[in-house]
Amino acid sequence: MKRYYVIIGNFGSGKTELALNMAFEAAAEGQKVTLVDIDVINPYFRSTERKAELDAAGIRLISPNFTSSGVEVPSIPPEIFSVFSDNSDLVIFDVGGDPVGSIAMGQYYGYFKELENFEVWYVINCRRPLSSGVEENIEMIRKITGVSRLNITGILNNTNLSHETSTADLFDGLEVTKEVSRRTGLPIIGTVGTPEILSAFIDEARERGIAPEYIGKAYPIERYMHRDWGRYTEKGL
Repeated sequence: MKRYYVIIGNFGSGKTELALNMAFEAAAEGQKVTLVDIDVINPYFRSTERKAELDAAGIRLISPNFTSSGVEVPSIPPEIFSVFSDNSDLVIFDVGGDPVGSIAMGQYYGYFKELENFEVWYVINCRRPLSSGVEENIEMIRKITGVSRLNITGILNNTNLSHETSTADLFDGLEVTKEVSRRTGLPIIGTVGTPEILSAFIDEARERGIAPEYIGKAYPIERYMHRDWGRYTEKGL
């Protein structure tokens, strides 16, 4: 059955990294994937910056017309409507994670409400100023759902400091994510991190006796937006 995911998170949450990893993983499994870059707020660190790699993987990319054009006012292409009737196996929306960005999703509400296999995930990185605490994230969730009219179905802990991330960051994020989950009733879908950090975190979480529902599914990711030296020399910016 065709699946739809909307990935929402504040600036620096890592939602784009998650969206890219989900897309590449599914494409590697032979699925037909469409990635919709609808982040009309942040002109940097966008899914579209990896268009060459997406094309090489056979992933269809739809993005605002201002992307990489020097135009500051975004224009959302009508092509987006096609994802509700095409033959993709998986459609991922990378959405700007604030109320202004989420307004862009509101115009598709009539289509989304008819879908059966549809998830809206909110990504938390408590190392970012606008999402560092419980109250900030709850308020952001409230505003996003209000303007987009889409109900968030789960939250993910992606607390990180890019290449300086440690397991301590994920554990701090765990505490915030647990409380957001408790107060909103939203389930914790998963924990996101690079393979080494994520594996160490899960091992330590087990030693501490932390319940699996506070960790969710482990989502090991490769960094596409924040290049390490190897990817920089191979792929460039």
